[in-house]
Amino acid sequence: MARPVGTSKRDNEKKKESKRKEKQKRKEERKINNNKGASLEDMFAYIDENGVISSTPPEPKANKETDLESIVISTPKKEEIDENRTYRGRVDHFNEAKGYGFIEDLDSVKKYFFHISAAPKDIKEGNVVSFELERGTRDLNAVNIQYEDKKSS
Repeated sequence: MARPVGTSKRDNEKKKESKRKEKQKRKEERKINNNKGASLEDMFAYIDENGVISSTPPEPKANKETDLESIVISTPKKEEIDENRTYRGRVDHFNEAKGYGFIEDLDSVKKYFFHISAAPKDIKEGNVVSFELERGTRDLNAVNIQYEDKKSS
């Protein structure tokens, strides 16, 4: 049987030595190209008033004063409601299995949630109703729901 070429002990030692030398060479290159010794100033990034990132600090100038009242927050302010007022609306959606629905106000385009406990038992979609509003956990809810007239029930 013939021996495979390059499997002698001496050949294996030569391969290991060359791998060690390559590894040492790569290690030295990493040390040379390393930025760990860079100064803190070189690592900073600055953002100007337009949101552009740069490596130079912004010029010291008088900052504009911002009027805090001019800042608009995206959450709408809660509406003041008249709890004694009676609204008119049409039942837009009603899920009989789950016992809830929505009433669309006839005076505006707003829809209000209602639960079956605050409505007549035989309420259906399309009924014209009168209702009052009450603040719920999320928004305004329709309560004290009654049929507007006998024709629509």
